Amino acid sequence: MKPQSEHPLFAEERKGQILELLRQKSKLLVPELCDYFDVSPATIRNDLRDLENERKLKRTHGGAISLEKTSFELDSRHKEIRNMEQKRQIAACAAKLIEDGDTIILDTGTTTLELAKCLSGKRDLTIVLNDIEIASLLEEFTQANLILIGGTLRHGFHCTVGPMAVSYLSELNVDKVFLSSNAVSLDRGFTTPDFNQAEVKKTMIQVASEVIMLSDSSKFGKLSFTQFAALSDIDKLITDKGIDPQAAEQLRQLESFDLVIA
Repeated sequence: MKPQSEHPLFAEERKGQILELLRQKSKLLVPELCDYFDVSPATIRNDLRDLENERKLKRTHGGAISLEKTSFELDSRHKEIRNMEQKRQIAACAAKLIEDGDTIILDTGTTTLELAKCLSGKRDLTIVLNDIEIASLLEEFTQANLILIGGTLRHGFHCTVGPMAVSYLSELNVDKVFLSSNAVSLDRGFTTPDFNQAEVKKTMIQVASEVIMLSDSSKFGKLSFTQFAALSDIDKLITDKGIDPQAAEQLRQLESFDLVIA
């Protein structure tokens, strides 16, 4: 493993990353965590003890093992039931940014699915996407020109990833991209559990004139496994009124993008 940041982490951030690593590897050793975070064995043992007390892992001699039997990332079916009202508010706000005649990319995700449902009244749209569920919905309810990106299908997530998807996307130029994220951190930006998904998101950002991130307030202050964008990579961040006021103020002070609260 390699360190994810040269900057020291708060204890809660470090413990969050330990859990993400544990979901990926199932077993972790104290020495490798010391190297990864550049902290002492005593610090790591304290973290593991705290996480075990919270029933988030089981300590073993020299390390820890996972107690979780669910997948590393909730599949789309389970994501759909979380924070739906907030996602709909964010989607409605994002839809106002789409003009007739735009060429856009819709990232995979439950919030972008809600955004797709708001597009029936738009004219002459060209929509690039890698989510087969969103494509099916748009085919039925809009007259938009739909471009579905090929690649390897992520089972349980109904979207395509991999080198073929990245290669196709890299040849395009679009007006706007609407992205989703599993986690948002002031220090680490936007992160996702899957490396292949991260590469697709990075390419979507590279080919868009305007980058718009859709993240409900439950995603803030969290970390996932791999970064796909820094805060400075986006133009707008749309979230809901549940965002912590202090976090909102910190984001506004960055001044590198517009924060929009739906």
